[in-house]
Formats: sequence, C-alpha cells, structure tokens
Amino acid sequence: MPTPNDPTPTYHTPVLGERVRVLLVPPAGVSVGPSFKVVDMTVGGGGHARLLLEATAPAGRLLGLDRDPAALAAAKAALMPFGDRATLVRAAFDAVTEVAADAGFDPADAVLMDLGVSSRQLDDPARGFSFRLGGPLDMRMDPDGPVTAADLVARLPEQELARIFRAYGEERHARRIAQRIVRAREDAPIATTAQLADLVAAAYPAKDRHTARIHPATRVFQALRMAVNDETGQLARGLESAFGILAPGGRMAVISFHSLEDRAVKRFFADLATGCVCPPAFPVCRCGRVPQAKLLTRRAQRPAAAEVAANPRARSARLRAIEKVSVAADAATQRRAA
Repeated sequence: MPTPNDPTPTYHTPVLGERVRVLLVPPAGVSVGPSFKVVDMTVGGGGHARLLLEATAPAGRLLGLDRDPAALAAAKAALMPFGDRATLVRAAFDAVTEVAADAGFDPADAVLMDLGVSSRQLDDPARGFSFRLGGPLDMRMDPDGPVTAADLVARLPEQELARIFRAYGEERHARRIAQRIVRAREDAPIATTAQLADLVAAAYPAKDRHTARIHPATRVFQALRMAVNDETGQLARGLESAFGILAPGGRMAVISFHSLEDRAVKRFFADLATGCVCPPAFPVCRCGRVPQAKLLTRRAQRPAAAEVAANPRARSARLRAIEKVSVAADAATQRRAA
C-alpha cells in the first residue's frame, strides 16, 4: 500500500473515471490527433490525467494544474510514461486562462475539474486536513499560502467563525462551537487537529453527539478548509475561466463532493444552457439571449455501488458536464424559428 509521501501512480484511484472518459473523449474509432487538448485543472495525483491521456493516445495532449507541489510530484511520476504529451504547471485553477494561453491550450477540447481535497492530502498528517490523524492545524492546499486554519481559529471573532461554520459547513451548532473555541483560545493556542476536534465534540449537545452519523468535527473541518483555501471564490472564478478557454463543441466536466459545490456548478451550468427568458406572451424573442452550452447530464451522476465499495471516499461524488455550443449558430437557429 503506498504511503502518503510515496509518489507512485497507484495511490490515486480516479473517481467516476470511466464516466469522465465517456463524457470528455471522442468515442472509440474516432481519430484523436495532436490538436486534441485536455486541461485537467486539478491534476492531483494524476489519476484522471492518466486515464484521459490513455484515451486520447497516441497524440492527444494534456495540461495539468495544481497548487500543491506534492501533488505535482505525484502526477509527474504517474504521467512519466506519456512524455511530452503531458504538461504540468503549479497554479490554482482560477489562473487557467493565463496558464492555458502560455502553454498553447487555448482553446481546449475538454476541461476537467475534480474539486475538494485529495486522498493524498487527507492521509498526510502534516497537512492537517483530517481530524482522524494527529497533526498541525494547517489545511493549506498550497503550503506557501499565507493563512492556516490555526490562524483563522486564533484570530477571527466569534461571529465570523460562526458564519464560516454555517456558510461553508452547514453546521447548525455553529454559534455554540464558535463560542467554545473563543473561550478555549484565551487559555492556550489551538494548534492541532486533535485539539480542535475535541473542542467541537465538546460543544455539541450530548443527544446530537451520540446520535450523529458523522463525527461532530466533520463540517467544521470542511468549513475551515474552504475558508483557508478560498474554495468558493476559486470555484466561481475557475468555472468562468474554464468555460472561457473551451472551444465550441468542447466539453467540460466537474466532480464535486458536497452540496455547496454541486449547487454552484449546477447553477453555473444551468445558466449557460438557458436561452430566451422573455415572457411567454412575447410573440418573438426580444432579450436576444441564446444558450452558450447544452447539458450533457440532466442530473448529477453518482458512483455505482461497486465503485463506492472499492473506494469509499467516492460515495459523495457528483459529476456534471456540459458541451459548449457555437453562439452564432444557435442565434441563427433562434432567428429562423422566430
């Protein structure tokens, strides 16, 4: 079994890998040349990237982004057999516009975003993402980032902590937990994952603590991680940038792991797929709005039971995908219909 610091390609099993391949890559028998370009905006350990490079052999190319240097090292090892077909860049995914232009991947034929924290990050105690492993309260996806979870817990006022726990963790006991943290930090710094997890559990009402299906600290850790890494801002900017580099006819897929992310992706895709919004009483369209994309997944796709059994962390995954349409062609169709 690979360790968290072992950059072997077997460490990362790509979630919903086969469905990603089917959605993003031309079907078998369709020739894929060197002009077919895939952008993996969250390359992680290289699992999805490896699958997409295999599916676009022998000449398709891939650009992989990640802000975690450890993830890039793992991806480099995993993708070494593909040689110069794979280009890896250390960058957050909201920087994809500039990175893709510099690397010659604008426009791209396919874009993938695999959101959230990776198994490699979760399983490394030094990264501080998991309360199940003792370690520093860090949670930075980019280890050079300016703010850690310990910084937020130490500095933020009670009201702001409670807001973060509610907004990003949907934690209904957010205020009680924030109060407990503020009282505790007056006596000693909260510097480890174990300290914070114990504080959160103690803040929970006894009846909820004993009947909860998940550990009381789960939502608080998620919320702090999202705040430390500006995940909601990154997602909003990343979605816009990713769609911007996509070629007409190109496809974009996003895998999310909790409801906040999935709702944001669903709204973004639905907005792109929406055409005329004039009142039904109007005889012809006056707004001039045309769809910029068509939905490839009407509902979020979920992993099958067999995949969840083999990889329990895939349980909460949701996959949505769109195809970019030619706005000019769609506008002409709408004019003819009017």
